[in-house]
Amino acid sequence: MNIAQLLNQLPGAVAQGLIWGIMAIGVYITFRILDIADLTVDGSFATGGAVAAILITSGVNPWLATLIALVVGMLAGAVTGVFHTSMGIPAILAGILTQLALYSVNLRIQGIGTDLGSRANVPMSINKYKNMLVSLRNVGHMALDNPIWLMLLLTLVLIAIMYWFFGTEYGCSLRAVGSNQQMARAQGINTNTGKLVGLMISNGLVAFSGALMAQYQGFADVSMGRGAIVIGLAAVIIGEVIFGKLFRNFALKLLAVSLGAIIYYLVIQVVLWLGLNTDDLKLLTALVVAVFLAMPYWKDRILTRKLKGGKHHG
Repeated sequence: MNIAQLLNQLPGAVAQGLIWGIMAIGVYITFRILDIADLTVDGSFATGGAVAAILITSGVNPWLATLIALVVGMLAGAVTGVFHTSMGIPAILAGILTQLALYSVNLRIQGIGTDLGSRANVPMSINKYKNMLVSLRNVGHMALDNPIWLMLLLTLVLIAIMYWFFGTEYGCSLRAVGSNQQMARAQGINTNTGKLVGLMISNGLVAFSGALMAQYQGFADVSMGRGAIVIGLAAVIIGEVIFGKLFRNFALKLLAVSLGAIIYYLVIQVVLWLGLNTDDLKLLTALVVAVFLAMPYWKDRILTRKLKGGKHHG
């Protein structure tokens, strides 16, 4: 184990954490604000990558391609919203159905321009597409082309936009939908429309993150979103467990989610550096998430025992 090797790998973990942090903010919107477990993200993350990759390789500006990926992700969220609100399908099943459908859609998107009409992988060489927004190759550079700087800027801008939006009258109505639907309806809020809009915003951000990840790693793959919901939830839980008592403001809570994603990837990087087989990465991911999910429960148990002990001695 070489400590210098670990230090060289940490910038890459931070860059990946920032990219996944945007996805985690999308997950936070459905999981914490709307109180919906949305499994669409495993598909919409790959959709964002597929759309961006096929547009960039077709000559479209990467900024425009990434924004179009965001819009397509919003459409995917709208499909889940329609399944849930107009067809009465439970939210978790609606997300699974959309995720399943997106697998075929993503194959078709990536197959545009090919004879077969479908493709599982779209490579994007940084040598050929030099104007891509972020690239793994530049992560070690002490220059502006280092993806960490752009990702930091995008994260802060995104948090500012979300802070503004959820502070508006309409944004507050969306938060009310997640807090208490009956109360929201009593106030004249259309809860179905609120859920639909929330799912669209969430999956738009997820697809935006997927588009950035495809550029960062230099390819889009139909399975690149597999397990994305677990990473998103891990980032949300880690951010809440570590920064929950410090960050009370809504903008700071979103920042905590992004920091949670960075911490998650730093933990993964350290464990890999210690010699874990990459085949066991999914197992490690599940264990890391389980530990952080259990922390609030353990803290409550310890606090309860201390209180009982104090009363007994009193």
